[in-house]
Amino acid sequence: MTYSINPHVLRALEPPTKETSTWRASGEHNPDLSLLDASQAVPNYPPADELIEHLSQQVRIPQTAVYTPILGIAELREALAQSLSHGYGADITAAQIAITSGGNHAYCMAMLALAGPGDDVILVEPFYFNHQMWFDMQGINTKLLPCHETAAGLLPDIDEARALVGDKTRAIVLVSPNNPTGTIYSPEHLAAFHELAKQTGTALVVDETYKDFLPGTESPHHLFRDPEWQETFVFLYSFSKVYSLTGYRVGALAGGPRFIEAISKIADTMTICAPHIGQVAALFGLRNLTDWADEKRRQLNGRLGILKDAFARQQPDFKLVSSGAFFGYLAHPFEGRNSLEISYRLFKEVSILTWPGSFFGPHQDRYIRLAFANSEPDDIEDMVQRIATIRS
Repeated sequence: MTYSINPHVLRALEPPTKETSTWRASGEHNPDLSLLDASQAVPNYPPADELIEHLSQQVRIPQTAVYTPILGIAELREALAQSLSHGYGADITAAQIAITSGGNHAYCMAMLALAGPGDDVILVEPFYFNHQMWFDMQGINTKLLPCHETAAGLLPDIDEARALVGDKTRAIVLVSPNNPTGTIYSPEHLAAFHELAKQTGTALVVDETYKDFLPGTESPHHLFRDPEWQETFVFLYSFSKVYSLTGYRVGALAGGPRFIEAISKIADTMTICAPHIGQVAALFGLRNLTDWADEKRRQLNGRLGILKDAFARQQPDFKLVSSGAFFGYLAHPFEGRNSLEISYRLFKEVSILTWPGSFFGPHQDRYIRLAFANSEPDDIEDMVQRIATIRS
C-alpha cells in the first residue's frame, strides 16, 4: 500500500502557469518576431539603487539572519500604519497590522482565520487563480459572483452579491485594482459591499496589492474611516510590486484585534515570521522611496495610456474591455473558441505570451489577460499592432 494525498489538494487545480511556461520553453513562437512576454505580473525594473546598497550592508549584520517577531518588525508595522493612515485619511495603528511572507501568504492566512471546511466564501469572477486554489484545498465552498462589462471596467453587482449571502457565508473577497482585469473599484462601489458585509455579519476582504499604481493620489476608499471597520473589513497588501521585491516575499494585512490574534497563531505555525531581509527592504522603502515609487506609478500609468491609445487607434478585433494597474483584459473575437487556444495562437503566430481567461474562472473563455507592466512603451505599441493582425 502507498500513502494517500489529501483529497482536497488533489481536487484543486494545477497551477495553470505551467502551461504557458511550457510554451515559452518550446520556442515555438514566430521566429521572425521577438517574444513579448505579457504573462506574469512583474515590474520590468530592478529595485532602487539605494535599496540595493542598503541591503548589501544589512546582510552583513548577523541580526538580519534571525527570526523577527511573529507579526513583523515593530518599526515596519508602525511605518506601514503611518503610511496607511496618511493615504486613507484614517487612524490606523501598528497593533492592527501584521507583516506576511508576500501577498499570497496574507491572503491564505486571512481566509484560514475567517473560514473553514464547509463554509462559503463569495469570490468575484474573474478571480486570481491562487485564491480559488486555496479554497479548494481547504474544503471551502466558493460562491462565484460574476462581473459585468461597464464603462468603468468589469464590475460585480451588489444585488447579485446579496443574493449569494447565506448562513454559511463567511467572507466576500474583492481585488482592487483587480487582477486579472485591472478594474479599479470606486470608493462608492467598495462602500456598498462594506455595507452588505456589515448587514450580514460577513467579512469584507479587499486585496489591494496594486494600490500603489492607481492613477491618482486620492484615497482608494473610505473603509478605514468607519469607526467600526475592524468588525468587518480586512485589508491585504504586498510590497512586492511597489518596490520591485517579488522574490523577497514581504506583504501585510490589517484587521481587528481578534483577527490579528488569529493571524499570529497561523503565522507562527506556517512561517514563524516573514523573511527578515524582506522586512528590512520594505521598511527602507517606506522611509526613503516615496519619490521613487511615485515615479514608477507615473511610469506605469503612462504605459497604460499607451495601451489604451493603441487599442483606440488600431481597433483590433480584440476588444480592451478593462484595464488598470498592470493589466489589460481583452475580449477575443472568436465565438465558441476557448481562450487557451487563442492565447496559444497569439504566442505561435505573433510571439506574444499571454494568459488565457480560463486561468481566471470557468466563465472566462472569451477573454485574454495582458500583463503589460513588464513591457517597454515601444513594445506595448508593437504588441497591439501584432494583435491587430489576428482577425476573426
